[in-house]
Amino acid sequence: MSTPVKTDVIIVGAGPTGLSLACQLIRYGVDFVAIDKNDGITPYSKALGVHARTLEIYEQLNLVKEALERGTIVGKVRLLEGGEIIGEVDLSNIGEGMSAYPFMLVLEQSDNERLLYEYLQARGGNVRWQTELESFSQNEAGVTAQVKNSAGESQVIISKYLVGCDGPKSPVRHGLGLSFEGSTFERIFYVADVRIDWKFPHDGLHVCLAREAVVAFFPMPGEQRWRIVGAFPEGFDKDEEDVLYEEIEARIKEEAEIELEITRVDWFSTYKVHTRHVEKFSSGRCFLAGDSAHIHTPAGGQGMNTGIQDAYNLAWKLALVLKGVAAPRILDSYNEERLPNAKRLLQTTDRMFNLAAGTDWLLNVIRTTVFPPMAKFILSFDAIKKRFFPLISQIGITYRESFLSAQDGDGDFEVRAGDRMPYFLVDGKSVYDKLREPKFHLLTFSDGENDYEVAYQKQLGQMGSKNAELLDHYVIPLYPHVAEVFGVNKPFIVLLRPDNYIGLISLETSPSRLAKYLKEVIGPAS
Repeated sequence: MSTPVKTDVIIVGAGPTGLSLACQLIRYGVDFVAIDKNDGITPYSKALGVHARTLEIYEQLNLVKEALERGTIVGKVRLLEGGEIIGEVDLSNIGEGMSAYPFMLVLEQSDNERLLYEYLQARGGNVRWQTELESFSQNEAGVTAQVKNSAGESQVIISKYLVGCDGPKSPVRHGLGLSFEGSTFERIFYVADVRIDWKFPHDGLHVCLAREAVVAFFPMPGEQRWRIVGAFPEGFDKDEEDVLYEEIEARIKEEAEIELEITRVDWFSTYKVHTRHVEKFSSGRCFLAGDSAHIHTPAGGQGMNTGIQDAYNLAWKLALVLKGVAAPRILDSYNEERLPNAKRLLQTTDRMFNLAAGTDWLLNVIRTTVFPPMAKFILSFDAIKKRFFPLISQIGITYRESFLSAQDGDGDFEVRAGDRMPYFLVDGKSVYDKLREPKFHLLTFSDGENDYEVAYQKQLGQMGSKNAELLDHYVIPLYPHVAEVFGVNKPFIVLLRPDNYIGLISLETSPSRLAKYLKEVIGPAS
């Protein structure tokens, strides 16, 4: 056995979640070792949807431009019945005014992984492919893991923390003895990436509302490339691995009732849908993220995005603790914030999925008779859009109950501590343009009567070098549209966490309020 390797964080699994965590840690200068039992990034499309909140994260990594170039924006959603269009909804700008990315992007999981892996490699990071976790143990000082590579050689890795991003069958979760409770839909579902010759344009999602399920056709980058998702009827008695592609194609044509010719098959798979989550996201110095902590129905394309956000939430907390500028207790907020989100997500996707794929007679009536003529009418209301987009895009996720969220004057603000920073323009540019550095961001919204810049620079100088490097400061004019967003028309401060969630919001604009939050909530470090 070779000499033990020492590092700060061991990342087990290098799918979208593990790669995202690695990219975030490298931004903070945190040393890590990432391992994965596979040969490299996935060659399969797998997950497709990339939502606004993930694109905002990619923006911080300077990856968003390339993601948009490689992907396809979902423009229209067409509802089909009997091979004909019975309704059409335009989703290309459904989140206008709520994010710089008011749409869903179709970008295959393989392309997302490639983007992240290229980012990692360009900054000196890497993944130990074909390397598997054999065992691990932890104590108050750290984690010791034994791994084995493809040649059968074992090595010990000693770290401060370990994060399992190793999928639904997670060896890390099993090693921690954490339960994974939930349920399974007994029907077999299918997915196929194909080329189709048919009469419908390649500019939107096409949904066939069949009697027993929904058959959905997602446009993918490339000429006439589509992702088809559907289900076999109850009573279909084959095992998942025994289903032939010919049976899938026959099912597509029967349910969709559309004249089409599938001219090429790039990939297909069959599966049962599970909805499960762990009892807690961490145990000691070990954490879980992505599919190792929660799995749910494919409704709304939430899975990959949620894993990326798990990593985003955890990375900055690990980094600040490892750098000695935050107390270890902030790591407790990872479970406090992400577990409730996982529970809500399972409930939401289950409801959406039941409407699409449930076999109850009433659901069949709603799906095929009630919903089609109402869909366009419902989504035309701005109020519905404002509720639907934050839900599906994940910009509406909030951590208001977290102990990291501090608010002075609950009745004064429309926006609360624990909310994602609202999107708005400042002098014609997105406020998020100021929020790309991996640190806290102090925003002072000023009426112009006081020189907040001088006061805060003096305060930061008194805080010492470690805390001064922890944050940057911007003074933003309290324009009428900004006052409307926050619901106040007098000066206030917002302290954003490195993940651009509001840690503190207060009408008290003195530097002492900032110092109190950093001392009582974030630190002091040991």
